[in-house]
Amino acid sequence: MAKPFDVCIRGAGIVGRTLALQLAGKRLRVAITAPNTTTGPDVRAYALNQHSRDLLESVRCWPDEAHATAVKTMQVHGDDGGNVAFNAADQGTEALNWIVDVPVLENLLCEAVRFQPLIEVVETPPSAALTVVCEGRASSTREEFGVDFDVTPYPQWALATRVQCAQGHAQIARQWFSQGEILAFLPLGGAQGNLCAVVWSVSPERAQTLQNTPEASFCQALEAASHGELGALALTGPRHVWPLQQAQAKRWSGQSEQGAWVLAGDAAHNVHPLAGQGLNLGLGDVTELVRILDERPYWRTVGDPKLLRQYERARKAELALIGQAGDALQQLFANPHPALQTLRNWGMNSFQRSGPLKEWVARRAMGAKQHQSN
Repeated sequence: MAKPFDVCIRGAGIVGRTLALQLAGKRLRVAITAPNTTTGPDVRAYALNQHSRDLLESVRCWPDEAHATAVKTMQVHGDDGGNVAFNAADQGTEALNWIVDVPVLENLLCEAVRFQPLIEVVETPPSAALTVVCEGRASSTREEFGVDFDVTPYPQWALATRVQCAQGHAQIARQWFSQGEILAFLPLGGAQGNLCAVVWSVSPERAQTLQNTPEASFCQALEAASHGELGALALTGPRHVWPLQQAQAKRWSGQSEQGAWVLAGDAAHNVHPLAGQGLNLGLGDVTELVRILDERPYWRTVGDPKLLRQYERARKAELALIGQAGDALQQLFANPHPALQTLRNWGMNSFQRSGPLKEWVARRAMGAKQHQSN
């Protein structure tokens, strides 16, 4: 008779598979649901910090340099002369973060799961001492467990695509705030690359218009929005759009007829992409949950409510810090009032000169551990 599963993970995205590999490394028997889905070309790319890199390297799933481009500089431009720049050299590190090609990372995780004997990929979720829900923001299991998901829609949709640039990206991540829109160019293809992942947060109507605009006209609009900084642009992938929202589950842990459960990743929280922290938060969930389960007293099961509440408290505190900061920035730059435009750009230039505050923010975003005084 087969041994029972310790953990069942519902959802086989980056967070779910990373969690499965981490738990299997702790000698827990894991089932993971991976429904058969067929999708078109994937243009997603994520900015991952040092903590996320360490986590993925620990399961031998960090992509090579061609598919995890180190960001040496980050440039943020306001809509009235405000500018902020971060440099890896100023932080004494090799990179501020890495822009990771999502399809490549997912393939590495998929292969690692396939060769891990303590993980079984299933279509129907089996019973287990603990169920971890990693199904994304539209999670059906979260709804099945009766968990309220507080959603605040932003008046923006994201448009994502990829472009080839006439000029090399020079390992610079660029972001522009203008007229309530947010445009990001994220470097891809390694240090000498001239490919960029594009994330453009615009009104829903404009997102749909841009999605259907002929390629030449779209590239012209993109060149204008990026002030021609990388020269002529050519599309290398499809354009995908989706609505943006801030959201948080009211409960991240509990008990059901099937046993104990917790939420992780986008099933627990959604944030605006402007700060590039969405997947970093999800992988932070993985680290905290694995740590708590691994350090539990021998007499506590992986489904012990006290442990799961401990995980929930820790991750909600982290989300409160990062999620609210991103939301505040979105609200600030979405407001077209001229007085606010002047104030926020003055604030950006003041922040650029702020020294210790700027360094603290940079290190926090990089996932660096904060130094504690004795």
